[in-house]
Amino acid sequence: MQAIINKQAHFSYEIMDAFEAGIILRGHEVKAVKNGQLSLKSAYVSIAHEPEPALYLIKAHISQYKFAGNLMNYDPERPRKLLIKKNELKTLIGKLQQKGLTIIPLRVYTKRNIVKVEIGLARGKKLFEKKEAKKLKDIDRDIRRTLKHQ
Repeated sequence: MQAIINKQAHFSYEIMDAFEAGIILRGHEVKAVKNGQLSLKSAYVSIAHEPEPALYLIKAHISQYKFAGNLMNYDPERPRKLLIKKNELKTLIGKLQQKGLTIIPLRVYTKRNIVKVEIGLARGKKLFEKKEAKKLKDIDRDIRRTLKHQ
């Protein structure tokens, strides 16, 4: 399986720190993720404090696995619990107290047949920062194109 990358994350956010987390999935969801049937387009990570603090992946769309049979009431965007070390969770909660920071999924991959999620502590970029990044990317592409033709 190739890693499923959230391409919008690096464009819209400045990534401050990254953490690795496990994800609790059902059997047919694991098969679907390994087939690449996962979208992180509008996904984000939320913290629930009841009964104890835990991370949840929200709005990550996992399509129904086509060989799973008839799954009644399957919700492809249900919240999925993330497994992370307690000290990393405390670090994330402490850093989230700062204004303007959020947690987003960066990529999903397998590690020794276990599905993992790389989450990042991020700050949203302003519109002018996005425009500047796009301009630099265009300039680099033009330079590479001219060097290739010479």
